[in-house]
Amino acid sequence: QVQLVESGGGLVQPGGSLRLSCAASGMTFSSYIMGWYRQAPGNGRELVATVTSGGSTNYADSVKGRFTISRDNAKNTVYLQMNSLKPEDTAVYYCNARYYSMGIMRSNYWGQGTQVTVSS
Repeated sequence: QVQLVESGGGLVQPGGSLRLSCAASGMTFSSYIMGWYRQAPGNGRELVATVTSGGSTNYADSVKGRFTISRDNAKNTVYLQMNSLKPEDTAVYYCNARYYSMGIMRSNYWGQGTQVTVSS
């Protein structure tokens, strides 16, 4: 059974930093594209960042230069380092794991989410 467990959310002041972690189990972690998505109240879920098994990254324009996604395949964990946080970064952040084969998404898993609140 695949599990994605996020941690590291919380309340932070504008300009502050947080690091989210997502520990995966029950899957061949290194085969998956890992990502972070977020959902603010009243909004749909949006992409924040992804990282491939080889370490290639992709970011939403709104977080480029402030957030860094990374993965440790030995620990089955993906991270999101968030710096220079803004109130508009407030959202529930979700970890995502996707497996593709022959160009088709074969598996798609979500964590339970962790709340990030940026407020003074």
